[in-house]
Order: sequence, then structure tokens, then C-alpha cells
Amino acid sequence: MTPVTTVVIVDDETLVRYGFELILGAAPDIDVVATTGDVDAVQVIRTHAPDVVLLDVRMPRINGLEVLRELQTLPDPPAVAMLTTFDTDEYVGQAMEFGAAGFLLKDTDPEALAEYVRVLARGGVVLAPGVDRTRLFAARPSGKAPASITDREHAVLRLVADGASNPDIGVRLGVSTGTVKEDVRALLVAFGVSTRVQLALRAAEAGLLDA
Repeated sequence: MTPVTTVVIVDDETLVRYGFELILGAAPDIDVVATTGDVDAVQVIRTHAPDVVLLDVRMPRINGLEVLRELQTLPDPPAVAMLTTFDTDEYVGQAMEFGAAGFLLKDTDPEALAEYVRVLARGGVVLAPGVDRTRLFAARPSGKAPASITDREHAVLRLVADGASNPDIGVRLGVSTGTVKEDVRALLVAFGVSTRVQLALRAAEAGLLDA
């Protein structure tokens, strides 16, 4: 039986919430367990403990970044993708710094939306086409690629960039999930970044993901 990914959608616009719920609800392996506006977002997410949260960045009564930061304090925080209508949103870099696993435009192709959610649930990272990647590191000094990495670390980098989860990487490389976790942790330190999406983008900038 295919595992079901649970999702909570947070947006102050009813039409956006309805549209995303309708699109994702058509996928047999995705269950939208709740949709909500802004001020009660954290409580709704605590109650339903979803695998994935789609969270609006700009809301009138509470900043989406504040919600994101509070979610990161949970014992088992969900994977969070920020939603925006702007392809050059000033909050992209801050969102990634605060622990977001992705950034999606509200006009994301409906056929791609479910797959983005699946990638997030697997522990991967998502950046919809059109998101301004140059802003991802605006909130902090740029990290530098390490002078050298091992062949296995290079393979881990490429799989992280593909959105693979730690268990998936372990299976593909023939090592334990614990070993993968240690490799990812070491790479985060070596590249001077704090999230997998930053790691993937820094590796891309360094040319380490080129064919």
C-alpha cells in the first residue's frame, strides 16, 4: 500500500487554499488534512502534525517567516515550502535560512505540485522554476565550497540536489542511513550552510553537480 503524505495549507486567501486543496486532493497518495488562514496556523499544524506544510510568506496578520521559525522548534517539524506570488520575493533568502525546504510560486503548474509535495515528504528540497535563486544567500555571507570532498560525499551531494531522502541515498550508495546523515552533516559544515537546499545550491554554484 502506498504511504499517504499529509499536508496542511496555510494562506490568508480562501481561493488559494481551495485551489491547492483541490489539486492535491486528486492525488491518491496525498491527504490535505487541514487548510487555514494565518493567526491560528501554528496551532492547526501542531494539532494535525502533517508531513508537509505549504506556507504563504506574505500574510496580513502574521508574517509567514514567524510561523516558519516557530515550526522549527517543534520536536519533529514538518517539511515546509514557502508560497509566494513573486518570483523575486525578498524573503527567499531568509526563509531558507530559517529552515524552509523549498519555495514555490502560487501559479506553480498543477501537474508539478503533487510531485513537489512528494519530494518534500522524502526529505528533499524544491525550488519551482522562476524562483530567483540569487536571493537564497542574501540573508548571510556566502559560504565557500571545501577544497576537496570524497567520492562518496560527491555522490551524496548529487543525490541531495535530486531531492533524495537519506534512506533513498543510503540504498543507492549501499551504505546505512546513519552514514548518510553523518555525510550530510559534514557537508553542511564544510560548505558553511545550514539546510539541504542551501547545500545543493552552493554545490551547484561550485560546479560540483555538473555532468
